[in-house]
This record gives sequence, structure tokens and C-alpha cells, in this order.
Amino acid sequence: MPDFSVEQFRSLSQQIYQKLGLHFDEKKIYFLKTRVAKRMAALGMDDPRDYVFLVSYADPKGVEMQALANLVTTNETYMFREYDQLQAFANYCLPEVLSAKQARGERTLRIWSAGCSSGEEAYTLAMILQDVFPQAQSWDCEIVATDIDENMLRRVASARYGCRSVNEVPGEYRRKYLIEDGEEWVVRRRTAELVHVRHLNLQDRMAMRAMRGFDFIFCRNVLIYFDDSSRKAVIDHFYNAMNPGGYIFLGHSESIGRVTAAFKLKRFENHLVYFKEMS
Repeated sequence: MPDFSVEQFRSLSQQIYQKLGLHFDEKKIYFLKTRVAKRMAALGMDDPRDYVFLVSYADPKGVEMQALANLVTTNETYMFREYDQLQAFANYCLPEVLSAKQARGERTLRIWSAGCSSGEEAYTLAMILQDVFPQAQSWDCEIVATDIDENMLRRVASARYGCRSVNEVPGEYRRKYLIEDGEEWVVRRRTAELVHVRHLNLQDRMAMRAMRGFDFIFCRNVLIYFDDSSRKAVIDHFYNAMNPGGYIFLGHSESIGRVTAAFKLKRFENHLVYFKEMS
């Protein structure tokens, strides 16, 4: 394993922070070393100084930083994760937004699964949408699944998952929206077609500014890897990307309240959710 000095580690972690928004303190030096060791071996490098120089000064198109991002991002997920949040979405938030759109004569719905990892969340949302709103196929409905990890996005595009990913899918949903194929499960085409895959770095300001017109944003258990400054920047972009009356869902351990006062809280029975007020 490469023997990074403290100064080299700080330089490398600073580059990762600036370009990816991910914060690695000195407690995570071993984790980062093991990931960098794989990249250095692939590149035939022995000296940590050479690798730090590469990502700092000799990677103008971000090719190496992308390769490193594919290794340092966490991709733990499964379908129907954090079920109570999904209940709030299905039982209250989604019907409310759909009803308001129908009253205005609109027939479009856009959902963003940000930091989608291997895509289980995006396909979960597609199943719920089709179950709650059978007319979805006659509307212009889109679930945009974005992630920085290109390897994960290839898995999303395949719409194919192992047993662990589908273990929490309710039986009725499994029968309606998944097809068993040996030891794997494939999302049915009609459901998979709702999901569109896009590569996106949440710290890329220009790309984030282009994300507009969303009624729901899911970014669960992603911002915990950011510090307060980069987290606020992402939340601000989410606010601008969202239609008035839309809802945002973060992970249970995450809070918008201490980052921004832009989103407001609404209670649905036992559920508290953040939304963007109508202008």
C-alpha cells in the first residue's frame, strides 16, 4: 500500500473535496489509501507524489478523478429502503401533487433520484408511481436517476438486480413489476422505461443549474458524506431545481433545517416532510 505522508493525504483529500464535494478527514486515511492503491497499481505508479501530482495538475478532463470517484463513493442500497418515507410519498405527497396538476390541466411529473447508486431507489419510485397512479403511462412522467459513479449507472441501465436488492419488495409489487431470471430479477420494461439515467456530479455547478422542473427530489443518505459548505450548495441547487409545491426527501439521519430555511416542514399524520412553498 502506498505510504502517503500527512501532507500528501491533505493535498489529495483537498482535490477530492474541490472536485467531488466529498470530505475525507484524517480518520479516513486508511480507507482512502486502499482505494488510491488500486488506482496507482492500475497506472503502474509506485510513488504517492506522482499520483497527487496527476490528480492535481495533469488531469484536465477529470478522467482520473472520475476513476477514483468510482472507488471512493459508497453504494449500499436496496429496493423499498426506509419504507416509512416511501409511505409518506405514496399516500400523501404524490396524490397531493398529482391532484394539483390535474386541477391546472398539467400532465407532466418529474422525479429526481440524486446519488442513485445502482438504481434501486429509482425503480422503487417507478413501481410506486405506477401503482398509485395507473394513468402514469398516458402522462409525461420521468424519473431521472443521477450518480457520479459510472459503474453504478451501468447497473441502473441494466435494470437487473440480485436477491438482496429485492428482498424488501412487497410480494404484490414483485409480481407486478419484476421478472425472475435465474438468481436475478429484472424490472419489467414498462416500469423501467420511466427511469432515465444521467451522469452527474452534485458539485458541478453548471450541470446542477441545468436540472430544473422537478416535483420530487430524493437524495437519501448522500449528503452525509459532504461537509456543511458543500451540503448547503447542493441543497440550494435542489431548491432551484424544484417546482413550487414539490417535496424533497433526505435520509433519516439528515436534516435540511440546520442548512437552509428555504424548505418548509409539513406533517402528514406521523410523517414530517420538507416542501417548497407555492410562490
